[in-house]
Amino acid sequence: MMKIDTRPTTAGFNNYPGAFKNKLAYQIDIVGLNYKPFDYGEVIRENPDMIVYGSETSSQTSSRGTYALPITHDHKKETLEVSSYDVTVGPPWAYPPDVEFDVQAENPTFLGEFMWTGFDYLGEPTPYGGRDNSTDGYWNADWPVHASYFAPVDLCGFPKDRYYLYQSQWTTEPMVHVLPHWNWEGKEGEEIPVYAYTNCDEVELIVNGKSLGKKVKGVDTTDIPAEFRGFEKGMYTSKYRLSWNVPYQPGSLKVIGYKDGKAVSEKIINTAKKASKICLTADRTEITADGKDLSFIEVDITDADGNLIPNADNQVQFTIEGAGSLAAVGNGNPASLESFQDTKIKAFNGKCLLVVKSTEAAGNITVSATSNGLENTKTIVITK
Repeated sequence: MMKIDTRPTTAGFNNYPGAFKNKLAYQIDIVGLNYKPFDYGEVIRENPDMIVYGSETSSQTSSRGTYALPITHDHKKETLEVSSYDVTVGPPWAYPPDVEFDVQAENPTFLGEFMWTGFDYLGEPTPYGGRDNSTDGYWNADWPVHASYFAPVDLCGFPKDRYYLYQSQWTTEPMVHVLPHWNWEGKEGEEIPVYAYTNCDEVELIVNGKSLGKKVKGVDTTDIPAEFRGFEKGMYTSKYRLSWNVPYQPGSLKVIGYKDGKAVSEKIINTAKKASKICLTADRTEITADGKDLSFIEVDITDADGNLIPNADNQVQFTIEGAGSLAAVGNGNPASLESFQDTKIKAFNGKCLLVVKSTEAAGNITVSATSNGLENTKTIVITK
């Protein structure tokens, strides 16, 4: 095989050590390994001058806004969802993001990773529907599931909790995230696992105004259920998740991130009351009048105070008037068979999405959203 000299070449190898035994790995400039975190060290020791990276990593699966208790290894077939506690990886090649973080820290010359995958996508509805090539391409066992659960971002672009786990490792702007939601009617007094992700030094958890103390990242650890290649089914100790077991009472969860002893970031989740209204938030309120430009409008079902209703599945009807048209709707649910181009869709765990497209005439796009029993709402997108 002739090497190309005009630019570096790379490939992602599923087969280790096969790609080294047959010398394919030595025909390229930058070597990618798919789902082989426990082999990074050996590759680097035996090839100290080689540039190595994770070309596909993790394949963790989850559904946005879904939390299954108790926390276990297994997904629940009857729900067609996967817990956002991010412990259920599903396919046999997969593993939690925490594992990749650990092995990269142990191998500082390792280039980095591309997680599989950035966004959920249609097809390959893992961990439902099939097991990739081990089922000869058959994916329909759990229909109507028809999309993947792999990503930290769902089909609509809404972040899952895992988005913030990666953010806690890959960013420096102070951030802190807390999960799960705090609507657990019927579980009063029962302990709910509360996780925090942060790039700060430590996090304080405050429940209904009372501090439950601080936890230090990298010192205070969280054991998570795990089962993957090279790790027998059991508990994996994560240095990247801070956790508390909190007896549930309605109210609020507040996390404060500290750097050098100073509070630099916080997040609050309140127990939502009765669903009351629809909140529309456009990513851009001004777009170009070229017949192509898009505005993505997040649709939240909230209570009167603006708190997201975490399990809301209200059907929302949209009306578009003026200098634009409806381009798409969605809700991020891999098991939803609702049309992407209808004028209505059900919320999934409190959220759905509307995409509007400009015409070639400048003006206003007026978007109206209605749902039975909820306060109607409107927003305007300007086209120029």
